[in-house]
Amino acid sequence: MYPHWDANLLIVGVTVLTVALVTLVHYEGLVLMSRWLYQRKEGERRRKVLYGIFGVLALHVVEIWIFGTSTWLLLMYPNTGTIAGAHPPHLFDAVYLSAVSFTTVGFGDLTPVGPIRFKVGTTALTGFVLIAWSASFTYLEMERFWRR
Repeated sequence: MYPHWDANLLIVGVTVLTVALVTLVHYEGLVLMSRWLYQRKEGERRRKVLYGIFGVLALHVVEIWIFGTSTWLLLMYPNTGTIAGAHPPHLFDAVYLSAVSFTTVGFGDLTPVGPIRFKVGTTALTGFVLIAWSASFTYLEMERFWRR
């Protein structure tokens, strides 16, 4: 049981805002990438696919950093929890924890402790959804270029 309701509400609020921001970044990134790929020359099919893959990977890295930075900032607030295995937790520890959560690899050497677990668990769910969305986007873009 977590008796510090201010910390709990802060974590839930920041989690909701972070998920909204990351989803918006992903959506706008895919829209811009789709437009940009469509405007490329017809003979560049293979390059278009590679540009799409690298673009999606770059989007995911940005999203992991957004999650990691917001987690790290939350850990500065009292009673929000900590990261076991990182004393004190640094920015790169929070980004690493976000990366292994976002990619649904799971944590092992670093583990969230306390109320921050809610945010880290939500990071995993959001990462799973965004990775599936990227896979759909990549499939549709490849199909569009290879059909021509």
